[in-house]
Amino acid sequence: MDAVVVEGLVKVFKRVVAVNGLSFRVGEGEVFGLIGPNGAGKTTTLRVLATLIKPTSGRALVYGHDVVEEADVVRSLISYLPEEAGAYDHLTGLEFLRYMASLSGVGDVEEAVEWGSELSGLGGRLRDKVKTYSKGMKRRLLVARALMSRPRLAILDEPTSGLDVVSASQVREVVKRYVAETGAAVVVSSHNMLEVEYLCDRVLIVNEGRGLVEGAPEELKERYGAANLEEVFVKVVGR
Repeated sequence: MDAVVVEGLVKVFKRVVAVNGLSFRVGEGEVFGLIGPNGAGKTTTLRVLATLIKPTSGRALVYGHDVVEEADVVRSLISYLPEEAGAYDHLTGLEFLRYMASLSGVGDVEEAVEWGSELSGLGGRLRDKVKTYSKGMKRRLLVARALMSRPRLAILDEPTSGLDVVSASQVREVVKRYVAETGAAVVVSSHNMLEVEYLCDRVLIVNEGRGLVEGAPEELKERYGAANLEEVFVKVVGR
């Protein structure tokens, strides 16, 4: 069974068409990337998958469950990390993970916290207040929070946005390790097409709410004679 099936997805906000007929599938154990410029419809698509907004038309399924008709079931299968997510500065990293685990409904809070602590790679810094963390450390903590409940589908919106090269690499490794160890699926959005090459098994390049081309990064680069996905995007949009 596919982890995600999106068919003819449309989302209109008043007169603005944010998503315009988007279709794609994501397999279990796959990291799938929605990439494109800001305003391309990536976040809107992720919010539909996360059951936060309803599509205008089309449909989206998570492990065979409709995100509108079976929203409660879908929520039990997913974890969503928005780009603007934050942590509580007055808590330590460990306290934050424990608090979030207690809210998530996991059966064993301490087991989830232990798993999240390990995923974060923050070690002894988890005993320090979040307010003392760098932006990269906070993002690793938030990604670990999203994954520690072992969702079957993790939805990550711009997980490395604004991070330096080292911090972004560390976040990527957290995601890759999670998928390797659990076989879960991940849908990630990014406007950084070079970054996504290192993380995703397959990508869908989107622009103005439409899907342009889809495939493995290496396949797309070969197909369009490009050195990277940015060049693929320019060649496709420039037609």
